[in-house]
Amino acid sequence: MLDFKGISVHYGHQDVLTNVTFRVNKGDRVGVVGPNGSGKSTLFKIVLGEMSTDTGELVIECDPRIGWTRQNPEPDSPEETLLEYSLRGIPGLSEMEAEMAELEADLQDPAKMKRYGELQTKFEHLGGYDIETRVKIALGGLGFTTDEFEKPFRSFSGGWRMRAELSRVLASKPDLLLLDEPSNYLDLPAVDWLQKYLKAYDGTLMLISHDRYLLRTLTNVIVEVDAGTATRYEGDLDYYLREREVRYEHLKAAKENQDHHREQLQRFVDRFRAQATKAAQAQSRQKLIDKIDEERIVLPKRYTQSGRLRLAEPPPSGIEMFRCEKLGFSYDGVKKVFSDIEFNVSRGDKVALIGYNGLGKTTLMRLMAGTRQPTEGKAVIGHNVVPGYLSQEFAETIPPDVSVYRVAKNAWDAHGGGPEKIFRNQLGAFGFDENDVEKPSGVLSGGEKIRLAFLRLFLTAPNFLLLDEPTTHLDLDGRRLLQDALQKYSGTIFLVSHDIDFVRAVATSILEITREGIRQYPGGYDYYCEKKAEREKDVGSRCRCPEEIPNSSVRLSATPAPVTLTSKELRKQRAEARAKVAPRVKELKKRVETAEQKLDELQKQLDEASAELFNPTPTTNFAEVNRTVRTLQFEIDRYTADWEEAATELEQLTQEA
Repeated sequence: MLDFKGISVHYGHQDVLTNVTFRVNKGDRVGVVGPNGSGKSTLFKIVLGEMSTDTGELVIECDPRIGWTRQNPEPDSPEETLLEYSLRGIPGLSEMEAEMAELEADLQDPAKMKRYGELQTKFEHLGGYDIETRVKIALGGLGFTTDEFEKPFRSFSGGWRMRAELSRVLASKPDLLLLDEPSNYLDLPAVDWLQKYLKAYDGTLMLISHDRYLLRTLTNVIVEVDAGTATRYEGDLDYYLREREVRYEHLKAAKENQDHHREQLQRFVDRFRAQATKAAQAQSRQKLIDKIDEERIVLPKRYTQSGRLRLAEPPPSGIEMFRCEKLGFSYDGVKKVFSDIEFNVSRGDKVALIGYNGLGKTTLMRLMAGTRQPTEGKAVIGHNVVPGYLSQEFAETIPPDVSVYRVAKNAWDAHGGGPEKIFRNQLGAFGFDENDVEKPSGVLSGGEKIRLAFLRLFLTAPNFLLLDEPTTHLDLDGRRLLQDALQKYSGTIFLVSHDIDFVRAVATSILEITREGIRQYPGGYDYYCEKKAEREKDVGSRCRCPEEIPNSSVRLSATPAPVTLTSKELRKQRAEARAKVAPRVKELKKRVETAEQKLDELQKQLDEASAELFNPTPTTNFAEVNRTVRTLQFEIDRYTADWEEAATELEQLTQEA
């Protein structure tokens, strides 16, 4: 499908890609990995025609329909709704539909009838008849509620706009899907849904990601971009990780041999270049040196910049690290972010806070860190507890024009300072040697920045780490480095992360926040998934597996054997199929419409009941209102399941017809 042939790209004097050659076959599921800034996104820009190559060429076969996410999605008009925006995933579909509607007025004209038939066939092939269903499924899976579908697109924040952009692309069912770090703007439940959706996607996938969960479960080919080159590995993530170590050892040995040979040649040249009898030999060896320099083996950046992260033992504290009682917060004094939150964290706990975006995870962490104060209830820090808060914006808090040494030294001095030798030892413990300390912070990689952020944090001697999305700026090796350090850390950790593999490896307990409150699971992520599934089953909720998602693009099926039919036979076959299922289609459409109307009504009632809880009057009966909320939520779950079931069958019948 895609054939990269000797592609080179240069930015000024910088070689971004050099003689990149690899192929992406139809049906491949390719994970594109490598350090930040290695040229991964450049490959996508070349595929999309947004960037030309200096040398080489990209051959695109079969003219695939390409889907990709734009970085700054904007509505067509100020009034465009979320649903309308997401429906624009297939170029020309709305124009095609408008022309078909115009032609329907005069189908007696043979020319118009022919044109209508052509448009209808193309429209059906592109999935035009079920695009709205697919869009709604994608929007719901990525965290939008049904009452948000008709809200203006421009009313959503940047992160939620990117979710809408992703739903637009997914619902379009492209032949080739290009995704660049799709999990960066998702919460953990949405990442889990995306994984299920993509697992059943039957097109060709190219995924740039540092998310090991997505790479491990979705890819069967890994393309590593590093040091200007691209290497294709025929296997999944685990195969790639094993194989690259083997290849690195061979590459390292070859580089050592090359360096040794060059040193020998250079010694000869330095010794005999001035002697007339040896001048010709010295000149010959100099040419060999020049050739070696042109073909110099370069080790991948991950081995030259990986560094290390060794967290110091935490100072002692009491058993209780944190406790909250009836905790609540509001930014405006009217609308509450959350209320009545109660949980505790004990010494040595490693807790992951999970839940949809917008429920207050970051706000809660700020309350725990003491950077904000609760508007109701208590947030109690335990005896001798020193919080160390790493915010999502940690990279932006490091001055780009200030050296590594100065950033760390300022933090060191601000917290009492001490002997220079001890300070230098701290720099070394976080992987900064003499060659690194004078670097401006602005040129650091994502992994180097988080090591500097942790260094600055640990100079305050914390024993309670509060980490908000700490892996966001890290590549695969940076995430592994941080994960290993936190696993070995004997102190207490409270974290928020959308990286499922990271949460699974680090957390020993899960705290889930929902609109109904907060629930603690005294086990790791797998235990949480098991118990949550059991609980949802008990209350009658349905958590659909990929095969049940009502979207033709997520149903796995074998490729049928080719059958040759005449156009007349094909039209007759379609007409018979449509006539056969027409009564059932009509019934299902009514059922879907009824469920959608009922869901809208229930959601409005739920919003009203929730508003009363958030803003009670002197006569509010809390017990009664809570019972109403629970009943409405159960009804919403029931009608959602019915809607999904009907939509699934409806789509299947439409596809078959």
